[in-house]
Formats: sequence, structure tokens, C-alpha cells
Amino acid sequence: MPRSMTGFGKADAECDGEVVTVELTSVNHRYLDCSLRLPHGWNAFETTLKSTVKDRLARGKVSMTVVRRKLRASPSVRFDIDLARQYVDASKELSHLLGTFENLSLDTLSQLDGVIYQEDAEEDLAAFEPHIQLALGKALDQLKEMRATEGAALVQDVNARLGTMRGFLQSIEDQLPSIREHYENRLRTRVAELNADAAVTEERLAVEMATLADKSDVSEEVTRLIAHFDHADKMLAQDEPIGRKLDFLIQEMQREINTLGVKVRDSANAHIVLEMKSELEKIREQVQNIE
Repeated sequence: MPRSMTGFGKADAECDGEVVTVELTSVNHRYLDCSLRLPHGWNAFETTLKSTVKDRLARGKVSMTVVRRKLRASPSVRFDIDLARQYVDASKELSHLLGTFENLSLDTLSQLDGVIYQEDAEEDLAAFEPHIQLALGKALDQLKEMRATEGAALVQDVNARLGTMRGFLQSIEDQLPSIREHYENRLRTRVAELNADAAVTEERLAVEMATLADKSDVSEEVTRLIAHFDHADKMLAQDEPIGRKLDFLIQEMQREINTLGVKVRDSANAHIVLEMKSELEKIREQVQNIE
């Protein structure tokens, strides 16, 4: 079953005292376009994450956000004893020069720049990658499930509208004998007019008759439209991306319906052709969101 290009997915994975969250959103787009927002220092994962998305999705504008959250405080508190001694020695020398007996307190010393600091352990990025991929895989599963659900609704709507268009086309097809009779009468009238003109040659008469006959015959357009409808039915039953192919097929339908509208000029059938154009435009709007 074809899928929509609109969806959302979110999943977590735990790694080394941290939780990695991957959030995905997708909307319709002509091609596959994936943009990422990664935590600081994780840009090295961009290529592999995009590759994973490309393996699972064919079309759509996909936005991925990766967030990391620590479950426990991991930085170690350190102190620089050599720097602290320098501060103390400098404080004593300054006290001596000023002739005071004040000493540098431990509270003040600990607040001086660089004496006490936090040291983050060096990260092993390779250890995070399988967990990020795990979260991404789960998020993609959710996103694809949502896209499949919406895709089923789109297919149902398109099928219903194709059925309506088949009904309209059947109405025109049922009237083909009367349409042909109407244009045959026009043709006879035209032939009579040409025969009345003594200056008209046999060659001119043949050309006029062929032109009028071609302009009035809609059987080819009806046949091609039926074939297009059948092709669309088969495409909508496939379990693969069909959006771009279906969009092209709709253009072919539009061409045939336009020609049909030119040839069928009586008010009743002209109204049917307008209704077909309206339904086809609604189908086109729906197809824009099919993967």
C-alpha cells in the first residue's frame, strides 16, 4: 500500500548513563531531503544517519533532531595544587609588601580561577553510534507506520474519486452513438454546403470531411482514459513508492480530458467534462503527498 509523506516518530536509547532521543518529522517533497540537528561534537554521525534514513524512505522532507540527556552527573571535580600554591605564595608576598598579617582563606582560594575545576571524561563516540542507530530505527518505524496509515486514507480517497470519474466517463461513452449521430448530421450539412459551392474541388471536400470527422470522434480519448484509470488502480495496489509515477499519469489524464472537452461541445457532456476536471484536480492534490 502506498504511503503518505507526512509522519512523526520519536524514540529513546540508553548508553553509558545517558539517554539519546531521536525525533523525526516529515512532510511532502519532490525528492528525499533530510536535515539534522545534532548535539555538540556529534557531527561525525551525520553521514551515517542520513544514509539510514535514505535506506528506509524514498521521498519527503525529513527533519531529524537528536538530543542527549545525562542520567547522572559524570564530570569529575579536580584541583590544581601547583596553581593553588602559586596563589598562596603570591598572597603572602603581597601581605609582606603591604605590611599586613592577612592570609588567603581556603574559601577565597577555592574560588580563584583554575584552582578547582570539572574534568569531563573523553568520549568514545564509536560507543554511542549503535545506540543512536537503535533509537533512529525505532523512530523510523513509528514514522513509517504513521505514513502508512495516512497513505491508506489517501489511497481510499483517490480510488473513490477515480470511481466517480469512471462513472462520468461511462455517461459520455453511453452517449457516443447519439454524439456520433449529431456530428454525422453536421458533416452532412457541411458536405451539402460544400457541394453547393461549385468552386470546391473533390480534394477540398475530402479534406473538410476528414477534418470534421476527426474533430467529432472521441472514442480514442475514452479508450485511453479507461486505460489510464486501470493503470492507476494497479499502481495504487502496489506496495512501493508511486507518487512521481502517479503524478505523471495524472498529467496524461488531464491531456485526454482537455481533448475530450474540445470535441464534446453539447452542454450536458461539457458539464460532465468539467466535473471530471474538478475530480482530477482533487486527486492531484492528494497525490502530492503520496511517497
